[in-house]
Amino acid sequence: MSEPNDSERAVPIERVTPAGAENEQDCVAVEEPMEIRIAFGAADARQAKSLSITMRTPGHDFELAAGFLFTEGILTEPAQIRNVEFCGPPAPGRTTSNIVRVDLAEDVALDMQRLQRHFFTTSSCGICGKASLDALHVQGLESVDSKHAVMHRSVVYELPQRLRSSQAVFDRTGGLHAAGFVDVEGKLLDVREDVGRHNAVDKLIGRRFLDGATPLADHPMVISGRASFEILQKALVGGVSTIVAVGAPSSLAVDMARRFGMTLIGFASDRRFNIYAGAHRILP
Repeated sequence: MSEPNDSERAVPIERVTPAGAENEQDCVAVEEPMEIRIAFGAADARQAKSLSITMRTPGHDFELAAGFLFTEGILTEPAQIRNVEFCGPPAPGRTTSNIVRVDLAEDVALDMQRLQRHFFTTSSCGICGKASLDALHVQGLESVDSKHAVMHRSVVYELPQRLRSSQAVFDRTGGLHAAGFVDVEGKLLDVREDVGRHNAVDKLIGRRFLDGATPLADHPMVISGRASFEILQKALVGGVSTIVAVGAPSSLAVDMARRFGMTLIGFASDRRFNIYAGAHRILP
């Protein structure tokens, strides 16, 4: 399941300043579509279906596919995945394609009519790709344990900068979101970057899912942008109890955090942060 990382590209630009204009090279974050296909069924009646297309930054594509299937409630354990591979012709300038095929175990039962009702195969981003309002909520979500992921305020203050300092591709392109797991002492454990916030989260959770390391109640998640409903839902499927966002939360995200016992922090910086839900996990 190894894969290269093609997350940035050099492009010619004309850099304009008050002193004039110069021709230079600049580094930009790559954005390309990725199709997720699933193969399922008995060995003598195998089927392959296109499930979704997302605009993403290449790199950690297998984690993205697995994380998507997990956080959308399609898969529940890594043993349901037999193999993940690229298929189809390589994308221009790369050795891998923009199609990832997830080969499921033979005993995995899928309701394809339900999946077709829940996803447009031309979706470009999370909620935009849901085919009906009924698909907004992943089935079987449960509240998180209130005893997990208790942190001191001093740790929260440090998290945005720790995440930012780990964004190597952002340093060169300025164009990627990030999501990371930390421990309750603030140590950064994993980081994933992508042009899409939800993709960064799927890559992050997807790695832990493939490793059989979910649920993730003891690992607060830090995100570089705003906290949307979809990010909260994906985190909840992964068992994450605490979300620290550099940006603002949405009303639905706040409602979801309060409903499921999650801690939601917004506008986090080294000077201040707002607790929108679950203040009992943040100690003075």
